[in-house]
Amino acid sequence: MASGKIMRLAFKKFSTRKLHGTADRRSNWRDLMKRELESGKRENPEESNLVCIYRVPSNMRMVEPKAYRPNNISIGPCHHGSPKLQNMEVLKRNFYRRLFNPNNGAKLDEAFKFLEEQESNVRRCYMEDIKLSSDEFLQMMLVDASFIIQLFKDLSLHEFRQVPSLSRWIVPIIRRELIMLENQIPMFVLNKLFELSSVDATSSQPCMSLKASALRFFYPLLQVDSNISPEYEKGDEKLRGLHFLDLLRSSIRPKIEGEKPRGAQHQMVRSITELMEAGVRIKADESRQLLDITFGKKWGFLRELTIPPLNINDHRGTVFRNIVAFEKCHKECNPDVTTYLFFFNGLINSADDVSLLHYKGVLHHSLGNDNIVSELINNITKEIVRDKHESYLHKVVNDAHLYFNSFYARKRASLVHHYLTSWVVGVSTIGALLVLYLTFIQTVFGFAGALKALENKSFPSLLVDAFCTPFRGTPISKMEGESSSQNDATKLEK
Repeated sequence: MASGKIMRLAFKKFSTRKLHGTADRRSNWRDLMKRELESGKRENPEESNLVCIYRVPSNMRMVEPKAYRPNNISIGPCHHGSPKLQNMEVLKRNFYRRLFNPNNGAKLDEAFKFLEEQESNVRRCYMEDIKLSSDEFLQMMLVDASFIIQLFKDLSLHEFRQVPSLSRWIVPIIRRELIMLENQIPMFVLNKLFELSSVDATSSQPCMSLKASALRFFYPLLQVDSNISPEYEKGDEKLRGLHFLDLLRSSIRPKIEGEKPRGAQHQMVRSITELMEAGVRIKADESRQLLDITFGKKWGFLRELTIPPLNINDHRGTVFRNIVAFEKCHKECNPDVTTYLFFFNGLINSADDVSLLHYKGVLHHSLGNDNIVSELINNITKEIVRDKHESYLHKVVNDAHLYFNSFYARKRASLVHHYLTSWVVGVSTIGALLVLYLTFIQTVFGFAGALKALENKSFPSLLVDAFCTPFRGTPISKMEGESSSQNDATKLEK
C-alpha cells in the first residue's frame, strides 16, 4: 500500500516536471517568433526603395561564374578586401591623390561631409548587410569613386582612346569589370563627387558630364564602331541611371509608342532559317538603337524583319548577363533586355543561323567560330524564366507567327526547305524539272506525229490493229511502206 502511494507521488512529480519543461520550451519559441515580428518592423534592406545593387542569384551565377566576379579590380563593398584584387588598390589610391590634389581646386572637406551625411543611404543601396565599419566604408567609397572619376577625366582628355598612366591591356579589362552588377557604386555618390572635383576656375576646357562620359566609355561593349551612340542630355529622365549598369541599360531601351507598349508573348520567335524559308527578308539598320526591332510588310506576300547590328566580343557575355541579373533582381524595371536576348535565342538554333545573321549584317563577333556564338546566345538565358506578359516585342513576334502560319508562307517554306536548301540541291531540282519539261515536249511531238500517220485509217481498222499489235507487231501504214520501198530502190540503182 505504501509502495503504491510512493509510485503515484513519483509519477505525479515526473509528469509535473515534464509539463513544465514543455511549457518552457513553448514559451521560448513563442518569444523568438514575437521578437522576429518586432525586428521586422524595422526597415529591411531588401524592401528599401533605395536598393539597386544586388548579389547575383546563385542559379544564374553557376552558369558562368566569371561573368559576375571581378578578377582584377573591386569597386564598392561586395568584393572589397579580396586578396586577389589587392594589386589594383595602389592604382586606385594614386588616382584619388590626383583627383583631390589641392592645386586643382577640389573641395575635399565637402566630400568628407557629404559622405558622412549620406552613409546610411549609401548602405541601403546594397541588398546585403555590409560588415565594414563606418570609417572603412567611407574610406573605401571615397577611394573607389575617385578612381572612376579621375579615369573618366583622363579618358575625356584623350578622346577615350588611351590613358597615358595605364597600360593598353588594362583599359578593356577595367571597362568589362566596372560594368558588373556587384561592382557598382550608387550614381548619386559619383555625381556629387564629380561636381566637387570639377570646380576648377583655371580650366578653359568644358568638362564632359559624368553620364555622358560613362556612356562613351561603356557603349563599345555593345556596339563597336557604331555610327550612333546614346547621348545624354541634362534632364533626360530615361537615362537617369541608378548606377553605371542601369545607365547603360537605360540607354538602349526601345522607344515604344502606343497604349500597350508591352503585352503577352506566349511563343518564341522562329529561327532565322525558318523565317527566311517562309519569305521573310532580313535587314540590318545601323541607324537604330540596339533594341529597336520591327516586323512589317515589304511587298506582296513578303515581310521584312529589321534588326540593328549586334557586336559580340566577350566570350562570356558579361554585359548582357549582368543586365539580365539586374532586371531579375530589381523590382522597378521592365525586362526589356531579357526579352531582347530571348528573341535572339529564338532566332539562333545552330551555327548556320549565326552564319546567316552575319551574312545579313545583323550579328558581328570575334569569338573564333559560329558554334561558340550559338552556344553563348543560347546559354545567356539559361536558368532564367521568361516573362510572357511583359514583352516589348510581343507585336513583332506575334505578327511573325501569324505570317509564318499563313498558307503562302507554309507552302513556300516547305518548297524551299525540301528542294532549295543549298545551291547543290537547287541545281539538282532545276535540272530534274528541265528533264521533265523536255520529256513532256518530246511526248507531245511524238503523239502529234502518230496522229498524223494514222489520220487516213478508219476507226474499225485502227481498233483491229490495236488488238493485233501484240501478235504481229506495230502496223506500218501503206504510205510509209511505199515510201520505204522507193527509198530502197533508189539506193540499189545508185
